[in-house]
Amino acid sequence: MDTSSPLTILCITGWCRNGSTIIGNVLNEIPGFFHVGELHFLWRNSVGEGANNLCGCGETLTRCPVWSEILETVRPAGMTAHEHAAAVIRRQLSCVRTRHTWRVLGRGPYRDDIREHAALMTRTYHAIAERTGARVIVDTTKIPGEAALLPHLDGVRPYYVHLVRDPRAVAHSWRRPKEYVYAMSAAKSTAYWDGFNLASRAITRRHPERSLLLRYEDFAADPAGTIDTLLRLCGADPAGNPVRDRAVELRPNHTVTGNPDRFRTGVTVIRDRDDAWRTGLPATARLAATALSWPLLRHYGYRHGGPLPTGAPRGAPPPGLKNTAKGRH
Repeated sequence: MDTSSPLTILCITGWCRNGSTIIGNVLNEIPGFFHVGELHFLWRNSVGEGANNLCGCGETLTRCPVWSEILETVRPAGMTAHEHAAAVIRRQLSCVRTRHTWRVLGRGPYRDDIREHAALMTRTYHAIAERTGARVIVDTTKIPGEAALLPHLDGVRPYYVHLVRDPRAVAHSWRRPKEYVYAMSAAKSTAYWDGFNLASRAITRRHPERSLLLRYEDFAADPAGTIDTLLRLCGADPAGNPVRDRAVELRPNHTVTGNPDRFRTGVTVIRDRDDAWRTGLPATARLAATALSWPLLRHYGYRHGGPLPTGAPRGAPPPGLKNTAKGRH
């Protein structure tokens, strides 16, 4: 494994239903970028113990030409796929859950299980780069404990995007099941929203020079300008931006789980508003989401009726896209 030239990982953190799938798939259209989806769930899903076992290309993970090879490459000799998956899942639960974020930030890979997990993730990221030719891997796992571990991986240079979406829009998205994704109450989704965003904030505060805060609503207001800024963050040329006006042509991808919309291909128009929750979210659920997310709701620029105005010109950082090195996160 050649780790002499650091591999760039663009890690998108935050709570689920925050728009990471569409942003990752847009970035996937840029030469040299590869969106892996939620890599944390590769082993669980590959043995049928996760939410779904399909790659974004439509094949099962174990038949996908990319993931079948990578799973074989990173599995230790003498272990079956199920034995290896069980070992990986045990380590994930014991050392890189959201609750472990602050411990990983403070102590790094301080014990055997987390060191073994760091070694596995190092092998996996480099195997992905070797198999796909990617220079930038976009990981939308959104498990803060995994994100906190990235600086300790050999030959990896992580950049972080803390992606936040209005908790009332998130609660509305969780109201109904969608294919392999279950439903969740507004109170429960907002409790997770609080925890995941606090943990993600801790990570980006630790690495401000390589981190950005992005509200999904600001991406929706100016998708092309936002993608430009994300490319500049990780040192890529904005000339590769595939968004034209509000549209992008998406090809099949190789994402591991994520929003079921990851299977959609062809010309995709990015909606300029994210306000279906205003009429679709019951008043009691809206009240629960608003109350439970306070004061983070205001911290991220959301007010009682919705987000503050957006609309930055193309190529400039949208109002909610901030370099945390400036101390504003």
